[in-house]
Amino acid sequence: MSKPFTNIRDMCDLQLKKILVLAAALVFYIQSFAQIKGTYNYLDFANKPYYFGMTLAYNSSQLKVVHGRQFILNDSIYSVESARGPGFNLGGIFNLKVGRYFDFRLSPTFSFANRSLTYKVIESPEQPVINRIDPVFIEAPFHIRYKSEPYKDIRLFVIGGIKYSVDLASNSQTRQAPTILKVSPSEFAVEYGAGIQIFFPYFIFSPEFKVSHGLSNLLISNDELIYSSVLDKLMSRTFTLSFHFEG
Repeated sequence: MSKPFTNIRDMCDLQLKKILVLAAALVFYIQSFAQIKGTYNYLDFANKPYYFGMTLAYNSSQLKVVHGRQFILNDSIYSVESARGPGFNLGGIFNLKVGRYFDFRLSPTFSFANRSLTYKVIESPEQPVINRIDPVFIEAPFHIRYKSEPYKDIRLFVIGGIKYSVDLASNSQTRQAPTILKVSPSEFAVEYGAGIQIFFPYFIFSPEFKVSHGLSNLLISNDELIYSSVLDKLMSRTFTLSFHFEG
């Protein structure tokens, strides 16, 4: 991966644990505050047709491996696995209300993911070959959200939609080197999840979790490379825990 992307990723990794700790503390504070205050800040937002916001998120991503015909026939590789890796998202939100219960949501986001493939080779099983992909995505998720009736200043919701992603790091020198395999720089995914809105006087705080299933095959096949030829498909799988601030 080129140096600018590496520096950005290292900086995000250093701050990730701090952000998660602060987010957990904020959730605890908000829950305590809501129980004590018991007001109806929801009414201040009820008549707004749209609003904007920002999101901070933690993601855990991996690749679903589908073996190809050559995996059975080859005599070198006996296992290909993908472990989950941590990542970080930062983006904006545009929310358009459609009636009392539905929202259309667009959330352009920068996403730093951590994906890898581990190949176990028959000749040296104790020394697996690891291929790190580490994409840096620009994501364009479009979601439809359904919200429950509000209870005081709290509202539950479910969410679903699609997401298009483009990997900015796909042209780096490391990723272009044809040593193991190549993956597509773009992908489509379907997403679904749930969360809770907590209304404050000047903003809405919304913790949310989503599951993302890639719809497109990310593998760029190359039968001349054994690490590529043993695979038929690579599909993304991502879990995201988001903290939205809107108003």
